[in-house]
Amino acid sequence: MEITNYITNDFKPIDSQETIAVVKDFLVDFEFSHFPIVEDEVYIGSISAEDVETCEDEKKVADYKYTLETFFIRTNALWFEVLEVFAKNHSNVIPVLDENNKYVGYYEMEDIITFFNQTPFVKEQGAIIKIRKGILDYSMSQITQIVESNNGKLLGLFISEADLETVEVTVKITPGTINEIIQTFRRYNYEIISEHHEDNYITNLKERSDYLDKYLNM
Repeated sequence: MEITNYITNDFKPIDSQETIAVVKDFLVDFEFSHFPIVEDEVYIGSISAEDVETCEDEKKVADYKYTLETFFIRTNALWFEVLEVFAKNHSNVIPVLDENNKYVGYYEMEDIITFFNQTPFVKEQGAIIKIRKGILDYSMSQITQIVESNNGKLLGLFISEADLETVEVTVKITPGTINEIIQTFRRYNYEIISEHHEDNYITNLKERSDYLDKYLNM
């Protein structure tokens, strides 16, 4: 399914000549964090529900142009780019413009989460492995090779955390060969930071630890 199918025009963009009082009521009634503003049918930014509370009711949106936030997304953007704009701008609405900067509608966060939930990464059954390695040492191609060389099928992966020294990668694979994959990651010096019942390495360590405790307590 194409993400552009989720572009909506359930509500028209707010005209810059609209009064602040009307905008306040609209944003409260429909729980939008932001909403697109147009002037002469051209998108000029989004008004924030938080900012509008400090504005005077009798004035017009045009009087507060300086408060508008100018984020948007293109019609040809991929779904993860859309998620990125949502996250960066703390908004539940993103205006959508075409390649000629014409306003075509907006995305709602709830709809994009629905789209994301239909992707194989979320929808398909599989196992999640979180791995950590030095930021200069990890390789996405190597991670893929490790999974596939152990007859695993990669459903998706992404960098879930990173700092100046290390990176954490979340990997989702089809179930069935997880122990072999985990052990191969270790051989390539990846640290496994998720817990797995199938992990023989951890099981063996626990058995050895239990045996040592028993020996010391004799």
